Amino acid sequence: MKIIPAIDLKDGNCVRLFKGDFEKTTHYSSNPAGIGKRFSELAVSDLHIVDLDGARTGDQHNRDIVAAIASNTTLDVQLGGGIRSRDDIENWQQVGVKRCVVGSVAIREPEVVFGWLDKFGPDAMVLALDVKLSAEDLPILTTHGWTRDANVSLWQCLDRYRERGVRHVLCTDVARDGAMTGPNFALYEEILSRYPGLELQASGGVRHCSDLEHLRDIGVPAAITGRALLDGEITADEVASFRQNA
Repeated sequence: MKIIPAIDLKDGNCVRLFKGDFEKTTHYSSNPAGIGKRFSELAVSDLHIVDLDGARTGDQHNRDIVAAIASNTTLDVQLGGGIRSRDDIENWQQVGVKRCVVGSVAIREPEVVFGWLDKFGPDAMVLALDVKLSAEDLPILTTHGWTRDANVSLWQCLDRYRERGVRHVLCTDVARDGAMTGPNFALYEEILSRYPGLELQASGGVRHCSDLEHLRDIGVPAAITGRALLDGEITADEVASFRQNA
């Protein structure tokens, strides 16, 4: 299983949100490029960056920071937050972003994103599907930086995109993100059961190495972790052990 470190950007800083709430922010560093360098020294091949400002407003105010991180690391950088046009994807590719993470627009305008998949290919894009569980435990998609319910289930969305060849999907249970309560293992098991062969990235709630081991044991191909790495709850040696056992 791949371990993918995460950097969340807000106002030029590296931060973490609690359950996606912009009013509940933990500041980690005013030097996100330094965090990127630190993560590049781990035994990993990928780096996940979220432009939180872009996710909320659609404006790419952190572009220079992302470009600096991408140009100073050998990691495959995937970026999400405010990517809403074909030009956005092309512009990010020009500064070294390997995969663009598409969220809200994929739910609002699937036909547009189908066209992007056709043009750029399935390995250039990651579908980001953020969910909140209903009272019946049905995963309902959220948009606009997790602030709005889309009234579409995860299963309805994935059924359509799998037919169009989507390969990489990042799924976050919003209630788990930044909360250090553990990933939603049952959700990921059901995704993999319904869509075998999907390059699923589990995101949200990873607390320690045992959570990563559990995700690996249920067959999750990749797991994103930010806060646990930043807080030192997951060590470099533990990250390296996943590559050694791959």
